[in-house]
Amino acid sequence: MSLNALQLTLENSLEQHSAAYLKVSQAIFQNPETGNNEYFASEQLTQLLRAQGFDVTLNVAGHETAFYAVKASDKPGPTIAFLAEYDALIGIGHACGHNLIGTTSVAAAITLSQVLDQTGGRVVVLGTPAEEGGLAGPGGPKGNVKKRFVEAGYLKDVDVALMVHPSGKTRLTEATLANNHLYFHFYGKPSHAASAPHEGINALDALVLLYNGISVLRQQLPDGVRVHGIITNGGQAPNVIPEYASAHYYIRADSREVVESLEPRLRAIAEGVALATGARVEIDHQIGPRDFKLNSALDALLLEEFTAAGEQVDLSPQKNKVSTDAGDISHAVPTAHPWLKIGPDDLIFHTVPFREAANSERGYQALLIGARVLARTGLRLLTDADALNNVKADFARQP
Repeated sequence: MSLNALQLTLENSLEQHSAAYLKVSQAIFQNPETGNNEYFASEQLTQLLRAQGFDVTLNVAGHETAFYAVKASDKPGPTIAFLAEYDALIGIGHACGHNLIGTTSVAAAITLSQVLDQTGGRVVVLGTPAEEGGLAGPGGPKGNVKKRFVEAGYLKDVDVALMVHPSGKTRLTEATLANNHLYFHFYGKPSHAASAPHEGINALDALVLLYNGISVLRQQLPDGVRVHGIITNGGQAPNVIPEYASAHYYIRADSREVVESLEPRLRAIAEGVALATGARVEIDHQIGPRDFKLNSALDALLLEEFTAAGEQVDLSPQKNKVSTDAGDISHAVPTAHPWLKIGPDDLIFHTVPFREAANSERGYQALLIGARVLARTGLRLLTDADALNNVKADFARQP
């Protein structure tokens, strides 16, 4: 069967099922679930996969809402994985467009699976919750779920991993920031704030000094480093000296090494303010995503497919960086994480306008374009050994 004939099979499949994909994406948007609570979204996506002959395993990699889906040919060949994200942000819903990401990856996988009898190989979907973070049950693991997929061995037979993220512009895969999380817990002594303040130890005062200390530290940080956080508990009542206060901080930088070199400086501030105020501090550490390992050979294939789909790809130098746990996947296998336009050029992640764009006609059109581009890229990798070898060679060359 010629490449053109196989591509036509992809087109026909995508057109046939497009209404179902849009319906699922809209349903996920209307029922936003935060990290590790995405029971509805996981069910919607896995129903689509089962209906098309995928073998689906739920509750994998230590997360109840994670899943692993695979459809294999009787013929040998490469394994192409698609990364599905489907969690929403706390308080603002799908303002990062994960309702589009998850459904796009599932649609691409189903579309590509229609030609496996001709091409050989396997198609895999990794259902990865909590990209934005979140507890997996009481005391469960926080965030960085894709790292756990790697650790659990779900990438060991994968040749290439693909996904696409909505954005204000269509762009190829870009460098991302590694990050770590620090959770600060200050413990003081409660007392009446008016009649006996001298008997208390104010945990909130310690936390405020930490916040200000980190703010002062920022002017001494290397270029490109980002340190930002929130106060997660500042006491319960104005007339009680707070005996407990807490904060959650991110440290982001171009590499894991830089992130880890900065962590002791934040810890030192926390220990200093605890000493100054008489409070006790406990610090929890969580390793976040790695920086992204780029693959120019894989991006070259995507550029061709985006262009064939009529997308104008912005190739200007990258201005801003984000973090994603897909970075951990990119260090395990060749991975692509391009961006696809769903709204105006100046669209900003994690905002109400972005949320609106994720539920717009343009956004859902992008879902189908993204599925087409990912499926056709997967087809190239299944049928062109030279293309796949170039991608693998590029991966091997990178540190």
